[in-house]
Amino acid sequence: MTKQIIFLIVLLVTIGVFFYTIRRIISFFRFTKAGFPVKDLGKRFGVMLEVAFGQTKIFRRPVIGFFHALVFWGFCVILFGSIEMVIDGLAGSDKALAPLGVVYKIIMASGDIFAFLVAISIIIFLSRRLFFHIKRFEGIEMKKISHIDANIALSIILLLMISLLGMNIGYVGSKTLSGEEIKGLYPVSSMLAPYFSGLSPQMLDGQYQICWWTHILLIFIFANILPYSKHFHVFMSVPNVFLTRLEPLGKLTNMDNVTREVKLMMNPDTAFAAAPADTPVERFGVKDAEDVIWKNYFDSLSCTECGRCTSVCPANLTGKKLSPRKIMMDLRARMKEKGPLMVKNGRDFNDNRSLIRDYISEEELWACTTCNACAKECPININHPTLIVDMRRYLVMEEASAPGELKAVFNNIENNGAPWQYSAEDRLNWTKDIEIKI
Repeated sequence: MTKQIIFLIVLLVTIGVFFYTIRRIISFFRFTKAGFPVKDLGKRFGVMLEVAFGQTKIFRRPVIGFFHALVFWGFCVILFGSIEMVIDGLAGSDKALAPLGVVYKIIMASGDIFAFLVAISIIIFLSRRLFFHIKRFEGIEMKKISHIDANIALSIILLLMISLLGMNIGYVGSKTLSGEEIKGLYPVSSMLAPYFSGLSPQMLDGQYQICWWTHILLIFIFANILPYSKHFHVFMSVPNVFLTRLEPLGKLTNMDNVTREVKLMMNPDTAFAAAPADTPVERFGVKDAEDVIWKNYFDSLSCTECGRCTSVCPANLTGKKLSPRKIMMDLRARMKEKGPLMVKNGRDFNDNRSLIRDYISEEELWACTTCNACAKECPININHPTLIVDMRRYLVMEEASAPGELKAVFNNIENNGAPWQYSAEDRLNWTKDIEIKI
């Protein structure tokens, strides 16, 4: 009974802290814009199965992608064992899901195997980060804290797998020596248990209890670290893929406020003319964190900082400042900075800083070719160019700020009705000396 009370207290504290954090993040979404409606649920479900659960984009880098897929699939399988541990902790039971029979044996065997495979994968990931120079892990946006964050998260995952295997070994060993029934199948732990045969059943049961508590406490701690870590994608990646923008990558959406003005100009008698006098003036494009649509902010929270986007960006590869990963990280950092102040002082709060210039320079934005290589490569379908284009729209439409070549194009469109420097009357002069046979 004491174990149950302690477990209940720990669980309630964990849930309370977690929901406080999530509630805080959700409050920031109130300051974002509506964006696109979520429909075509069947198609979205298919994309989620293919990209998120199938890990298809990860396999574009087949070797390291395979190990990453093992970690993801391992988490999916081990989740069932974690649910059982919560039930056992609350009910004071042991192996509460054992009545599932064959299904339970399959789940336990899969979890035991994946615990070993995930541990191997994490060791490989840590070795790559600590002992090898992987170019896509570097960049001006990758501060020292980013590397520390990744190493801490990977170390916790490794400890989770070691404690899970230790728990299973203790369980199998104690039950074998005492002649009791082993509930479930544990292929890897059964192979390792003989190495612990020198311990008594009581000592092995003690190992089981210590590893049980270590594992569940690490899960609770990890769950509350994740929202403050780049590994928040553990929670966010699957929903983010489900919420993927389904239009072709190259399609740029029209701005509703511009469309409204054009329709009003072409037909003043339309319903668009009936706008209330006190309607606030809408900003064109994105200047700061509160100007983005909710999906942009969701993307930034989901970003794994893996660098696959930046590694294929032609602008970055040719030495320009643009890094698609940095764009997402900057939006997340800016909302983290300004969000609490807007919660306290209202949406109109101004701290004399903004996403553009204080975080992202104009040079970065104009370096983008909108080729969509970053969005194509992203393993969780983040769409970087939509945010970049919206920030460029702000620069052009609100500040008339653009590179000289673009300004010349804009002037030609305004004066000549076309991007070229020739007037409409002179546009066909090149045809004068052409003989056309009829």
